[in-house]
Amino acid sequence: MEDDLVRWGRVLRIEAVGRVTGRIRPVTVGFVERDGGAVVVAAGSSDAAWGLNLLADPRCRCTVEDRSWDAVARELEGAEHAAAVRDLILKYGAPAESLGEGPAFVLVPLDPRSQVTID
Repeated sequence: MEDDLVRWGRVLRIEAVGRVTGRIRPVTVGFVERDGGAVVVAAGSSDAAWGLNLLADPRCRCTVEDRSWDAVARELEGAEHAAAVRDLILKYGAPAESLGEGPAFVLVPLDPRSQVTID
C-alpha cells in the first residue's frame, strides 16, 4: 500500500542512513512542497527513528510519484517548524495528536553537479 501512495503522490519516501545500523532505511511520510523543489516533513515524536537518522546524517534520497532525487535535510526550528506542522495539518486534515512534537525538516535537493549521493 505504501508503494501505491508514493506512486500516487500522496506521501514521500525518504531513504536515509540508519544511525545505528549504517544501512539505508526507507520511511514514508506526509510532505508539503516548497519553492525550488524542497519539501517539508515532520515527525510525530522526538524519538522517531527516521528523524534521528536525519539528525545524525542529513543526506537522504526522496521519492514521490515517478521522481527521485538526492537531498540534504535541515532541521526547522521556531516559526519555520510551526509553519511546517501547520501546512502538513492543512494538507492532510486532522493530525495525529503528536504531530509536531518531533523534529521537522526541509529536504533541499542537492545540486546535480555536486555528485553527492548516499550509498
